[in-house]
Amino acid sequence: MSYVPTAVPWSHEHQMQRLQVTRKLLETEEQAAFPLGGSAPRYVYLASNHSNRWGHPRGYRIQMLSFAGEPLPQNSSLERAFSWGRYQLAVTRRKEEEPSSTSIYNQNDPWTPTVDFTDFIDNETIAGEDLVAWVTAGFLHIPHAEDVPNTVTVGNGVGFFLRPYNFFDQDPSFDSPDSVYFRGDQDAGACEVNPLACLPQDAACAPELPAFSHGGFSHN
Repeated sequence: MSYVPTAVPWSHEHQMQRLQVTRKLLETEEQAAFPLGGSAPRYVYLASNHSNRWGHPRGYRIQMLSFAGEPLPQNSSLERAFSWGRYQLAVTRRKEEEPSSTSIYNQNDPWTPTVDFTDFIDNETIAGEDLVAWVTAGFLHIPHAEDVPNTVTVGNGVGFFLRPYNFFDQDPSFDSPDSVYFRGDQDAGACEVNPLACLPQDAACAPELPAFSHGGFSHN
């Protein structure tokens, strides 16, 4: 998003600042790596070469929700073992030899890590390639009195959403019926008439657990 000076229609001697969507194609891994704590585009989405009925590229938007603290200083001798923490988002070409951003062996010898995530970002082109989006989501929590006896979850949720962005021609929920209609002369318990009647049979995969008891207390 950027502000564009625009003349006021009813007063041409004055200007106003109008928000305008500015699209930019990120073509290399370096361009698609956003440092933690730095600025990032308001909308980041992975677009395909196919368009919807409105002429927009079908894609998926990455919407992040994170309150992560500062990453390790890069002058630390341990930092290379956790270099994925430098980025809030990084998009790279998918490679079989790059299955994960770190390794369980990094904790054994963080000074010479088995996997250094920064090696994944080597300025290769990402346009028209199979991609991987590496998202860092976390939060820094300093304990306080209201954490006793339980830390509240409201306001502490982190993660990301992978949301359709021009992928469909309209809201796909329009194709999800929320009602079942049947006539009085029909059997509402028949699956072919009322699909909801079949849910108990379809959900019968839940295990049957034995009654729980402990210390003289029992619960069925």
